[in-house]
Amino acid sequence: MGLAIGSLALPSRVIQSPLAACSDLPFRLVARRRGLGFCFLEMVSAQSLTRANEKTLRMLQSSPEDRPLGAQLIGCDPGMMAEAAALLAERGFDLIDMNLGCPVKKVVSNGEGSALLKDPDRAERVFRAVRGAVKSLPVTVKMRKGFQDPSGDEAVELARRAQDAGLDAVTVHGRTQAQQYSGRADWEAIGRVKRAVKIPVIGNGDVLSAEDARRLFEVSGCDGVMIGRGGLGNPWIYRALDAGLRGLREKPPVPTVAERKAALLEHFDLERRHLGDRQAALNMRRISVWYTQGLPHNKAVRVAVCSTMDCGEIERLLREFFDRLPADAPPPQAPVLLTE
Repeated sequence: MGLAIGSLALPSRVIQSPLAACSDLPFRLVARRRGLGFCFLEMVSAQSLTRANEKTLRMLQSSPEDRPLGAQLIGCDPGMMAEAAALLAERGFDLIDMNLGCPVKKVVSNGEGSALLKDPDRAERVFRAVRGAVKSLPVTVKMRKGFQDPSGDEAVELARRAQDAGLDAVTVHGRTQAQQYSGRADWEAIGRVKRAVKIPVIGNGDVLSAEDARRLFEVSGCDGVMIGRGGLGNPWIYRALDAGLRGLREKPPVPTVAERKAALLEHFDLERRHLGDRQAALNMRRISVWYTQGLPHNKAVRVAVCSTMDCGEIERLLREFFDRLPADAPPPQAPVLLTE
């Protein structure tokens, strides 16, 4: 069963969230080849995009097989957000999302991200400006359940304003800004938003397994599920979650050690091809953590990968690590991140 967001028909109700420094093109390609239906770029700053910042423009890199693809903007100036959204529409993205969820202090101090939960009038002006600038694409917003108020009232009000402004869907992360990434996500609050609006509501927070996805749907009644760190080092998760949401109760197959080795080496190869050897070597310092989370003797290989910029040596280290693993190695585990 798929998910319709405005004019966009998605093949699955499982969506990969934008993750800073994680959901780049190589990550997305590895995931798409193993079941990912819809993904977002890393979040981009409206201000940086309108100023044609070189690093921001590199983040927009895509390819024909990397579709459908959403882009997420962060900012608080209605005019600048509208201009940036129009630039993204010109580049052929399939959906444009606005970030009202980032809890990071430097973002909030600029009045951006989850700070807009405290200023619903400004948030609505942003919604209407972006909707006015982008006529042909679905426009959505991702928010937290509140800034400090744990009740979910702020998310309900913002979701209603988003609907009135013509937005096509809302995503709700079940934590407040004050919580950052601590505690458990409040799926009941997501349900409050679902009951308050008629547009699709996508639930986000603490979904790491098919059982989590099923329970989120049962508790909240949401229309789709967005996952964050659960997809890092585990590109097989999308099919597993999709199967769970379709009511298939049998446990999904666990990828073999050989499959995990192949996926990591493919990921590394794509990093080298799309970003160059130097950046690929740097990126492998975190990517190797994703794929080796929970595996025996992973600390030694992580240290070794962090100690060299030689891509040939990195590949050798990774091959040897996986070749030494027992066939019954633990299944993929989600790494601990401070951003989701």
